[in-house]
Amino acid sequence: MLHLGWRQIGDVEAQYLANALRNNTTLKILDLYSNGIGAVGAQHLVDALRNNTTLTVLSLWCNHIGEVGAQHIADALRTNTTLNTLILESNQIGDVEIQLLADALRKNTTLTTLNLAWNGIRDVEAQHLANALQNNTVASIPFLIYFIYQSKILHTDTNHVKSRQ
Repeated sequence: MLHLGWRQIGDVEAQYLANALRNNTTLKILDLYSNGIGAVGAQHLVDALRNNTTLTVLSLWCNHIGEVGAQHIADALRTNTTLNTLILESNQIGDVEIQLLADALRKNTTLTTLNLAWNGIRDVEAQHLANALQNNTVASIPFLIYFIYQSKILHTDTNHVKSRQ
């Protein structure tokens, strides 16, 4: 396990890590929690996953991969055969990208845990994820039910406010 949380790793440093990952045959868990990794850094890392056959856990929790970075990750998930846990919590991933990730889950047969908490998942996106899970190996998407529940509460609260006006 390599824990590199809170190290101010940005896109350039992520590229160096990606270069090392390409030929690495021992590292199984890479934790890059709360750095400054953006879309470019995410692209470098997932490009390395195309060649890496040992990494099973990648945590990008609380970075800034955003919508473009999530697109790169979705593309990589379609072909990656070793990653079983992917943590993308708090990464400003948008609606379209959640749909792309859900589509990638339909093709990926090795991912068992995907954490998308705190990305603003709404009803439609949660439904796309739920549909993708019907024919997939993913056993856990933490907080998926919470997101569905939360979005219904927000809709109810909004309707309640509108009716009072």
